[in-house]
Amino acid sequence: MRIKLMLALIVMSGAVCAQSSPNVIGSFPAGTGPVPEPWRLIQFDTKIAPTAYQTRVWDGVSAVEASADGSMALLARGVEVDLKATPMLCWRWRVDDVVKNADMNTKAGDDYAARVYVAFKLPSDKIDFGLRLKLQFARNLYGEHVPDAALNYVWDNKNAVGHRQFNAYTDRTQMIVQRSGVAQAGGWVSERVDVLSDVVKAYGSDQAKINLLALASDTDNTKSKAHAGFADLHFVGRDAPCVFPVK
Repeated sequence: MRIKLMLALIVMSGAVCAQSSPNVIGSFPAGTGPVPEPWRLIQFDTKIAPTAYQTRVWDGVSAVEASADGSMALLARGVEVDLKATPMLCWRWRVDDVVKNADMNTKAGDDYAARVYVAFKLPSDKIDFGLRLKLQFARNLYGEHVPDAALNYVWDNKNAVGHRQFNAYTDRTQMIVQRSGVAQAGGWVSERVDVLSDVVKAYGSDQAKINLLALASDTDNTKSKAHAGFADLHFVGRDAPCVFPVK
């Protein structure tokens, strides 16, 4: 009996330790400068000026600062995440203002002061022949970074938090309104989302594999300006808390 109890405690201790270790994706260095590898810029259209990104300490938070002026580029990195073990994505972000002329229903209005983009590779049984052709055509036009599927958590100008719809350009990207309006602009806001649940809702597969995570401030369609910050991106278990450094 005593041996069984000891084994049970060891197993429980191991489970607690595993759950208490977040998978850190975006922990940025203090100070102002270029964003270090493995982060890199991705431009789907090189004719559009890229959004500018740099690291900075912003109100005590080591972060990425995004400055957009009629511009668009993802700040992205490849990732490996076991969504079964750590399905919850946590991060902090901030905006100075929303993109006032944005409208996610139209291509002309498809801009966001801040967004967190998660791209997936889908299992082969979720990609039929027609979709395979569509994806190949898109990759021929826009490059190999066009995903099988993607989720975009956005800070929108007017739609209600929780609203979701497919992107005005493609049904391979679902937009999810995580924040809306200016009530919380000007300060850091913490987020926690269930990526596994969201990808199942959008694309019907719990076998989707994350292969890219990106940040963006996006104003190329509305020809406007935006200023945003991102910090402390990490994945945790469903029952584990987010882990944000104390300022």
